[in-house]
Amino acid sequence: MTPYPITMATKPKVAGFFDPATNTISYVVADPASPSCAVIDPVLDIDYAAGRISYNNADRIIDHIRQQNLSLDWIIETHVHADHLSAAPYIQGQLGGKIGIGCNITVVQDTFGKIFNEGTDFQRDGSQFDALFKDGDTYSIGQMQAIALHTPGHTPACMTHVIGDAAFVGDTLFMPDGGSARADFPGGDAGTLYDSIQKVLSLPDAMRLFMCHDYGPDGRDIQWETTVAQQKAQNIHVGQGKTKAAFVQFRTQRDATLGMPKLIIPALQVNMRAGTIPTDKDGRQMLKVPVNAL
Repeated sequence: MTPYPITMATKPKVAGFFDPATNTISYVVADPASPSCAVIDPVLDIDYAAGRISYNNADRIIDHIRQQNLSLDWIIETHVHADHLSAAPYIQGQLGGKIGIGCNITVVQDTFGKIFNEGTDFQRDGSQFDALFKDGDTYSIGQMQAIALHTPGHTPACMTHVIGDAAFVGDTLFMPDGGSARADFPGGDAGTLYDSIQKVLSLPDAMRLFMCHDYGPDGRDIQWETTVAQQKAQNIHVGQGKTKAAFVQFRTQRDATLGMPKLIIPALQVNMRAGTIPTDKDGRQMLKVPVNAL
């Protein structure tokens, strides 16, 4: 049993928005008893080769919120993503709301601040975000209580956000036939990821779990919702009581074969700044490409 005050009675309305360019799912999570909502893991569009930013994915979310006459309370980042850029400040500029992430963002900022040679102007205290969540922290979306659970392993700052009978797991888990995310980024650890997955699987069996990514294994249609019970029974990496030792061995061997995400360079620079694109000394938006650093 989980030690956290989980209440399954509230059933938030969840709308998913899939971005095929990054295989990311963003969410609008609406309180059934008020106009309040939260956005989770919004995607900013980038043509990396051309150096062009656009807002099609974010505008879909904004249009949905406006069409449903909702009020945005929170924009939640489950972690510092390495495969897409965050649209959090763009959405905040249109609709308001506070941007929140796990408090271990400071660990990520310190690590990648050095890799990108950001200097003393780059604050490594998480102050770019409006809220830094610790394990077990609660916050409100209208009349709903949300709980932030620290679930590191993929990155040090990964959090799972439990909102009523729905939990948003970030990259801690994939759909049962997708297994789990890599654990070889700086600050990642396969054993820690296994422990975090067990933390998620200690939630009630009927808890709805919403993924941050899906890749349609074996050509199936894209999916993003499952349950704790389905994960415990069917997850190909941790289901049916697979041991920590077996998971760590598999995950370590598997991760050694994986290439870097194609957007990792821009994504880390932007996302550790809460979605703000860095600028050079003349105020021009500019990204760095460190050589032999990652």
